[in-house]
Amino acid sequence: MADLSGFRVAVLATDRFEESELTEPAKALKDAGATVTIVSLKLGEIQGVKHHEKGAKVRVDHTIRDVRANDFDAVLLPGGALNADTMRVAPEVQAFLKAMQEEGKPIAAICHAPWELISAGLVKGRTLTRYHAIRDDITNAGGMWIDQEVVEDGNWVTSRQPSDLPAFNAAMLRLFAGSPLHAERY
Repeated sequence: MADLSGFRVAVLATDRFEESELTEPAKALKDAGATVTIVSLKLGEIQGVKHHEKGAKVRVDHTIRDVRANDFDAVLLPGGALNADTMRVAPEVQAFLKAMQEEGKPIAAICHAPWELISAGLVKGRTLTRYHAIRDDITNAGGMWIDQEVVEDGNWVTSRQPSDLPAFNAAMLRLFAGSPLHAERY
């Protein structure tokens, strides 16, 4: 298993995040020793979903306005259509993701989360996968989509849906552990 002791991961999410796409990767990261911080648009709790049904609530650690990219070593973007659609239009989220990318930090995104990368203007020339319904969005943004459970492209790892979580988590842990930031500091 990857040793991510002291590695700081921001999880960007808001209400209607797909529960398993936040909780399972967050658990894998914590089990590997990473510090996981839930960052949202508001403080308090955010409501998860299990597709269309209500899921668990998760406590928010910080708002997006209160953090900077240099506070973190990597970012995890869970899916959920309404979560990703809400997060993608927030200028602070776009700025945060641009800064993470400019610094070459690892980004893990699953399901509808690539919408956030599209809105941040980061997808052109990248290869990624996604939930089937946003294929055209990726193509129209200049990205190349591949329909497989995990796609790794430089400092990004993307995945399609909850059934791909085992492969996504393994690829995310490898990416984060292999990050130059991880190697420099740990």
